[in-house]
Amino acid sequence: MTSEIAIKLASVNKRFGEIRALDDASLAVERGELLAVLGPSGCGKSTLLRVLMGFESPESGEVTVGGRALSGDGRPSVPPDRRHIGMVVQDYALFPHLSALRNVEFGLHTLARSERKRVAQKALDLVGLSHREEAFAHQLSGGEQQRVALARALAPEPDVVLLDEPFSSLDASLRAGLRRDVHEILREVDATAILVTHDQEEALSMADRVAVMRDGRIVQIGEPQEIYWQPVDKWVAEFVGDVNLLRGEVKSGRVSTDLGLIALPHDVVEGEHAVALRPEQLEVTANPTGGFEVVEREFYGHDIMYRIKAADGSTLIAQRPSLELCEVGERVDVVPAAGSIASVVG
Repeated sequence: MTSEIAIKLASVNKRFGEIRALDDASLAVERGELLAVLGPSGCGKSTLLRVLMGFESPESGEVTVGGRALSGDGRPSVPPDRRHIGMVVQDYALFPHLSALRNVEFGLHTLARSERKRVAQKALDLVGLSHREEAFAHQLSGGEQQRVALARALAPEPDVVLLDEPFSSLDASLRAGLRRDVHEILREVDATAILVTHDQEEALSMADRVAVMRDGRIVQIGEPQEIYWQPVDKWVAEFVGDVNLLRGEVKSGRVSTDLGLIALPHDVVEGEHAVALRPEQLEVTANPTGGFEVVEREFYGHDIMYRIKAADGSTLIAQRPSLELCEVGERVDVVPAAGSIASVVG
């Protein structure tokens, strides 16, 4: 059965003066899929959303949502209010003089008054806030305000929901729980959604697939585990999480490094390459005559992050369970964990 494409960007370009905000950006999102667009500030994430919403027009390329071309090929751009796209922004954008219920009703102006109330109440019930429908924005917590914003975006049953850094204004203690809740809500209504974020954990934990952006270009798209374990280059490897970059000689499907022989996920042209190993792929064992020294230790409760110095002065990062405790200044052995597979990044 062929998957239905809900969102498609084909070779979209957008400049602001000398700045190329979108550089031949292309992606396709299947119906019911949650795609995270991940990248640093200034990489073009927000411009991509604005082009989808219709707030910016691409200079070239085509934007299609729900099988309908919204812009491109010289045709007039469809106005934002006719695109059938819901939007959740980082500052919630709730009207302070309206109750939660009236905020959700605001986007339902085409319905009769009684129908608007019914649909809005259903949306608030979906996000678990039916008991707070008469509360004003200042009477709601940050997490509750975000739920109201999500209910407002979902109430008109849009073709697509766009989420622009939706958790960045929340305390760290609230983010993980709300991420799970929002993910479940989007799944429950089978929403097609694009989440824009600079937070790697957010993208990897919520998305079906992740699109990594840099300097206006989408440099890699894949499932979260693919992005993390098989980055296409050094930049993606370092941006997505902590990483150890090693030089090694590839031969017969394995790479020989200073840490020993490491398997590779696929055939690679033989010769010298840069490879990446994540901190959790290194084992650390205390040994008074070991060739490495623990120079820094960060304790996180469930695990420990070690910074380890090699004899040549280079450093490695290793993440180990907190039960495996080594002291700063202690000599250790460092080897790839059993079953580790390196990724070639250069």
